[in-house]
Amino acid sequence: MQQANMLNEFKLIIGGQLCSGEQGELEIINPATGITAARCAKASVAQVNQAVSAAKQASKAWQLVSHDERKSILNKIADGIEKHAEMLAELVVLEQGKPLALAQMEVQGAIGWTRYAASMDLPVEVIEDSETKRIERHRQPLGVVASITPWNWPLMIAVWHIMPALRAGNVVISKPSEYTPLSTLRLCEIIQQEVPAGVISIVVGAVEIGEALSSHPDVQKVVFTGSTRTGQHIMAGAAQQLKHLTLELGGNDAGIVLPDANIDEIAAKIFNMAFLNAGQTCAALKRLYVHESQYEALSQKLADIANAQVVGDGMASSTTFGPVQNQMQYNKVKALIAEAIAQGAKALSGQQQVPEQGYFIAPTILTEVSDSCRVVQEEQFGP
Repeated sequence: MQQANMLNEFKLIIGGQLCSGEQGELEIINPATGITAARCAKASVAQVNQAVSAAKQASKAWQLVSHDERKSILNKIADGIEKHAEMLAELVVLEQGKPLALAQMEVQGAIGWTRYAASMDLPVEVIEDSETKRIERHRQPLGVVASITPWNWPLMIAVWHIMPALRAGNVVISKPSEYTPLSTLRLCEIIQQEVPAGVISIVVGAVEIGEALSSHPDVQKVVFTGSTRTGQHIMAGAAQQLKHLTLELGGNDAGIVLPDANIDEIAAKIFNMAFLNAGQTCAALKRLYVHESQYEALSQKLADIANAQVVGDGMASSTTFGPVQNQMQYNKVKALIAEAIAQGAKALSGQQQVPEQGYFIAPTILTEVSDSCRVVQEEQFGP
């Protein structure tokens, strides 16, 4: 496969070849500026069909590759990610917004998870071994796996989806979020250097591309991480063809602080659980219920930590807190905060100055919030 220019050329991979998009190009916005930072190929539904056809063909030979060889290939992929770690981290910052140190952690996590997948054994399980019969369970690859990933941890979640599937002998078609495709495009180029044509493909586009991929009759399994609403839609489509399906969706996680908790020990941990990646994590803490004996002290400590954050461009060395990833989510989070305050909530933080350009919201601690407020009832997915 011809390599794309690692700095500014972002193409699809279909059947082992770099391809331009039949639907033109997508503009990728830097959330720290609100300005187009790059462009990437935009796939058509016809190109999705081509990718599935190539994957189906490649699956026949890939399933016959030995376990030891697939382990070796995944370790070579991990080496490739490691070689390009700096470039991948900078792409994550550019498209997603998180501070560079956190993006570097994401890349290191991707390397670690790839090596972990490489180390996995798929042993034959003996169900029964008697005088009259021996029953064994052998794990066989399914075939074509569709991976549909979100915009909050674009590289890490792509690795979570792709590497175990490859290790098990499946072929994968990746469809990253149209907001953050750049790091996943580069990841798939790295993978393609180590696997036969068609074993990994990547198509980029909006809803119609995800629908075409997840509903394709030759896709045996769909792995989706994202919103509950989209997950419901994918589940309904998968049910029509009885596809294998893995969904990792949203939540509204709560924490409880009891009277005997040590406030000094837990405050920073609670803040990090709530505001990691500017709160854009499905398992982030969204609501905190604190015993009245601890309420004032913990509220103030959390507010102090929030007010000490340096909000800004993730590439700046001083930045500890990046932007919301896109305009739509920015508007939603701003509305949730405004509605809560209008209904009587008090903001203990969030008033510090933030850059005028970009989708920045300072980390906001709200107290005295009614249970009926949307900020309590809904997944905020923001700071």
